[in-house]
Amino acid sequence: MRPVRTALAGALLGVLALAGCGQSSTTASPSADPTSAAPTTAAPAAAEGFPVTVEAGNGSVVLARKPGRIVSLSPTATESLFAIGAGPQVVAVDDQSDYPAEAPKSDMSGFKPNVEAIIARKPDLIVLANDLDNVVAELSKIGIPVLLEPAATKLDEAYDQIADLGAATGNKAKADEVAAGMKKQMEELAATAPKDTKLTYYHELDVTPYAATSGTFIGQIYGLFGLTNIADKAPDAAGGYPKLSAEFVAQSDPDLIFLADTKCCAQSRDTIAKRPGWSKLSAVKNDRVIALDDAVASRWGPRVVDLAKQVGDAVRKATTN
Repeated sequence: MRPVRTALAGALLGVLALAGCGQSSTTASPSADPTSAAPTTAAPAAAEGFPVTVEAGNGSVVLARKPGRIVSLSPTATESLFAIGAGPQVVAVDDQSDYPAEAPKSDMSGFKPNVEAIIARKPDLIVLANDLDNVVAELSKIGIPVLLEPAATKLDEAYDQIADLGAATGNKAKADEVAAGMKKQMEELAATAPKDTKLTYYHELDVTPYAATSGTFIGQIYGLFGLTNIADKAPDAAGGYPKLSAEFVAQSDPDLIFLADTKCCAQSRDTIAKRPGWSKLSAVKNDRVIALDDAVASRWGPRVVDLAKQVGDAVRKATTN
């Protein structure tokens, strides 16, 4: 497991992906979704492996029993919970948790958590990616176990968080299988990637445009394929997510452009070609603009493998054409 760490820098990717694309977060009221607040049921009996202590971002969290009513206010955690077989234990997820389709989506916000709305779901485990408005302490006061799983800053942290969720939910074996499978696939993708391509790239978070440097979680995925990030030379790359100018991107002329704002902001090869000076970019002229799924590109759960596959395919196409 891992030591306590702050979430601010790591969570910025998700914040930019939402704020930059015009999505809004709402604060739910306890009665906003009465259908999601199921009747009180008898507490589940202690299961094998419990009690268990999990080392999460908010320190040591003790779960006396296997949780049967989980509330996830983290889209990444939601994806991971369902991937490890804990889906039937999840009773409500936040308004940004759009995958998988069967996740019980609500109007609760992970960016503006409402303690009363959360409690109304009668959870016995709450999973968060951000500790905004001191919500972890507020929930802990009433004795509800809370797991804080901030945005991963490297792949090993992503695997570790899946292990955390597996231990906390009584799905350790499946969680270990999922994490091991992810790691194996990522290693295989990196091993089979073309070497010494000397290709440069630009990863766009939103139309501002904000980008991500090699030091970020997303940047490390590109690094597996030997790509050089133009954002690393940005005048102000503090925090790993610099705001670039259109002129900077045009002058850098990246070989590959990856757009993580296709759904939220309807960006494409055609739209960016209309930006001043961008129609002459090598990536635009050579049809090397890759449209990513915004959600997949901003999360650090099991689908990070899908993102890596898309990057690998783009690199192979660029080196063979």
